[in-house]
Amino acid sequence: MTTQTSSDVTVTSAAAAPQQKASSSILAATLRDYGLLLTLVALMIFFQFTTNGVLFKPVNLTNIILQQSYIIVMALGMLLVIVAGHIDLSVGSVSGFIGALAAMLMVGWKFPPELAFLANPFVAGAICLFTGAVVGAAQGLIIAYLGIPSFIVTLAGMLIFKGLSLAILSGRSIGPFPTEFQLLSAGFIPDVFGPTNLGFGALHTTTLVLGVLIVLGMIFGSLRGRASREKHGYDVEPFTLFAVKSLVIAALIMFFIYMLASYKGLPNVLIVMGVLTALFVFITKKLTFGRRIYAMGGNNKAAKLSGINTERLTFFVFAIMGSLAALAGMIYAARLNSATPKAGQGLELDVIAAVFIGGASMAGGAGQVAGAVVGAFIMGVMNNGMSILGVNIDWQQMIKGVVLLGAVIFDVYNKNKG
Repeated sequence: MTTQTSSDVTVTSAAAAPQQKASSSILAATLRDYGLLLTLVALMIFFQFTTNGVLFKPVNLTNIILQQSYIIVMALGMLLVIVAGHIDLSVGSVSGFIGALAAMLMVGWKFPPELAFLANPFVAGAICLFTGAVVGAAQGLIIAYLGIPSFIVTLAGMLIFKGLSLAILSGRSIGPFPTEFQLLSAGFIPDVFGPTNLGFGALHTTTLVLGVLIVLGMIFGSLRGRASREKHGYDVEPFTLFAVKSLVIAALIMFFIYMLASYKGLPNVLIVMGVLTALFVFITKKLTFGRRIYAMGGNNKAAKLSGINTERLTFFVFAIMGSLAALAGMIYAARLNSATPKAGQGLELDVIAAVFIGGASMAGGAGQVAGAVVGAFIMGVMNNGMSILGVNIDWQQMIKGVVLLGAVIFDVYNKNKG
């Protein structure tokens, strides 16, 4: 018979302690990474009950997507700007100006026959995207190479493009847009397979198929990432936790897809948002360009000393922001089916708030694409839920301000604690 001594127990306990510590740190990191998503889910459940089931109605979920689409598009660019250590106050005015330009190209200006192609929605859209990129690049040029703070440059840009919108519209609304342009925001993907009936009414089959493919791709990517981390000796979460987390996220995605499939399917603008989100995740996580932006925002002098051309990087970041503001302006105009002199006013505040609520740091160098997207949806669900409940707009603004302030205080607290 073997007798276990106290020294054996001590060694076993000492060996188990690091494992327990590693497991607890992994669990804490998981909760931190997905805390924002859990907040969004909790918020939606809260408004689902308080609105007597209105929030989760398919038509209302679709409206939330359409209402937040241009905010999310601009939030992707704003994330890069804030991570780089800058700010852009002009995005709302630039988006309004581009919407006005699109309206004048397609509806307002009467071109001679040899220039009639400029009124084509696709040509006009390309011109608007190029104009937005030029606007952003011009601001980036002044910020990067003249050394003027981005706050001042973009504040001036906000006033300039607000005035330009009023000037080219002459104080009036211009519309409606051609049908092809309206599809950017009001259209849905066609059902190439035909409707499916599972006993709960007709469902958009193509949407269901795309949803299954998205879930399978997400699970495959997660498994591949986990295997890669194990291969390189990094700590990984227990497989049970990994499986539960993946199943919960997959269930949430499929529920969301099912709700959309029971209405009209996936909106075109959601496809645009999804492609852009995937692109920016790839840029920030896989490309040297993205890693250099984080390095520049974390410590600009150290980044420059390490060989990073911070001026050129800043120039490109603002050019990207300008092009995304242009796209958002076209989405906004297409949704309203007209361009108005007041379009875009105040949007920059919602965009910046979404990025900060999503976990970006005011000091730069920190922030995630997924966080910015979830932060935008948190703002959208709050707006939608409070509107359904009949909360006055003044209270809505105050509540959004408190949420933004709380997110920034939480960021500062975490930094000081670290």
